[in-house]
Amino acid sequence: MNKKKAILGLALLAGSAMAAEPLVGCADEADDRLRLACYDNAYKRLKTGSETVSDAQIDAQVATSDSQRDSSVMSKTWELGPADKRNTFVVRTYLPNFLLPVHYTSNLNRTPHSPTQAVGTANRDYRSVEAKLQISLRAKVVEDLLLPGADLWAAYTQRSLWQLWDSGDSSPFRSTDYQPEMIYIVPVPERFGKLPLGWDLRMLQLGFAHQSNGQSDPLSRSWNRITLGAGLEHGDFSLQIRDNQRIRVQGKDDNPDLVEYIGRTEFNMAWSPGTSTLGVTWRTGFKSLSRGSLQLDWTHPVFADQPAGLRWYVQLFHGYGETLLDYNHRQTSLGLGLTLFQF
Repeated sequence: MNKKKAILGLALLAGSAMAAEPLVGCADEADDRLRLACYDNAYKRLKTGSETVSDAQIDAQVATSDSQRDSSVMSKTWELGPADKRNTFVVRTYLPNFLLPVHYTSNLNRTPHSPTQAVGTANRDYRSVEAKLQISLRAKVVEDLLLPGADLWAAYTQRSLWQLWDSGDSSPFRSTDYQPEMIYIVPVPERFGKLPLGWDLRMLQLGFAHQSNGQSDPLSRSWNRITLGAGLEHGDFSLQIRDNQRIRVQGKDDNPDLVEYIGRTEFNMAWSPGTSTLGVTWRTGFKSLSRGSLQLDWTHPVFADQPAGLRWYVQLFHGYGETLLDYNHRQTSLGLGLTLFQF
């Protein structure tokens, strides 16, 4: 019998022996899970009058206490624990949903091109100040798939750059990217998730995504990828790491060097110390640190008494690939606006 089982066994025996004061002694147990188990079993002993505690009972209680893990932002977001589950086909937000009416780009891509596509006929009169819009939703389609607590999700994200302030050209959408994906999320049991420096490995991820801009040649851009990832937490910090393995397609490739510019690996850090939130996304291929991109996202409630309501949104982007059309075009952009919804 290991140390945890021995302590829990003593706690259970103590609970059964103290018929008059069944809860005395449980408060002295330092381990939260063992203390809860002690209280539960003390009550059961009083109710049933049983005084025998078998190894099987101790093993069952240890397993139960191991499965009782504090919920967290990541746990609630991806429904990792039993108490977080919300059934299938419940639509939820995925990536941030926002409208940035003021989005300034330092170097507008007026001649988009790729090794297999000629220079596009983009409107050379596009304005550097436009709007940026993103809609992103997901829903769980299968619960408890293959592994305990593991779920399969379907998601869809649409991101547009909109020449809102160009009324002379009827305010066209300059670029729109469409991204459907499937995401398989596997929660990591607590006993396997403890990492050095207080970090906690919460989940593993396997996914497939298709991204395209829906345009005809020579402006067509697209790619398919398999994603492997992990989610970690430390207090108010969360970190998601993803590696994207591109799936090559037969025939013509609109952007064969895409990964060389935007990178394969993505680090997404979120910090929520209070009412404000800060997100940092770094995409890199490690071969050349001059490529890839860095993005900062900051939000704050518009109304102090409604932190879950409308929020100010500021986004700063630098590097390659803000859109698929700009995958090989370097720029810096700053957007100001509001989140649309979060649920």
